[in-house]
Amino acid sequence: MPQMELQDLVDHVNRCALIQGGTEQHRFMHEAARRALKVVAELNTGYHPPEEVRALLSRLTGRAVDDSVTVFPPFYSEFSKNLNIGKDVFINIGCRFQDTGGITIGDGALIGHSTTLTTLNHSIDPDRRADMTPAPIVIGRNAWLGAGVTAVPGVTIGDGAIVGAGAVVTKDVPANAIVAGVPATLIRMTGFTGTPN
Repeated sequence: MPQMELQDLVDHVNRCALIQGGTEQHRFMHEAARRALKVVAELNTGYHPPEEVRALLSRLTGRAVDDSVTVFPPFYSEFSKNLNIGKDVFINIGCRFQDTGGITIGDGALIGHSTTLTTLNHSIDPDRRADMTPAPIVIGRNAWLGAGVTAVPGVTIGDGAIVGAGAVVTKDVPANAIVAGVPATLIRMTGFTGTPN
């Protein structure tokens, strides 16, 4: 059997296919996480000017991070190869991204400090608890996530939406909506129509 490649695992999780505990995919995912954590440790040790932070993020994700992106470390990502960051994105201090299932952050998005984005669900069967089902998170253009937001696997936060501090996003947020609370519920629409610039 040929050896698994990174793209094989990324393709698998992007189909939202089950990762069974103890399988080659599961072991490969853990090895990829160990490689990512080495770069994360470098990123979070000492001071790095913005261009060095972007270079480390590019190494972490395996793709170029635009010069317009700002990330304030510490920043945590346990896989990193399924994280796509748009232009003009700001990610504040202490964010934790579990991106194995895929995280896409649209242009102009603002991510408040201590935000947690999770993309894997464990099996509810205790005998299969190591099994994981991936589901992507998509954050739209010019969305704003306040401090301490948590988003669960499979949610989309629409363009221009605002998620209040401390909210737990358990279902999709429409474009230009303001949501808050646990679980996050609609407060009101912003009044903007169309896609924000």
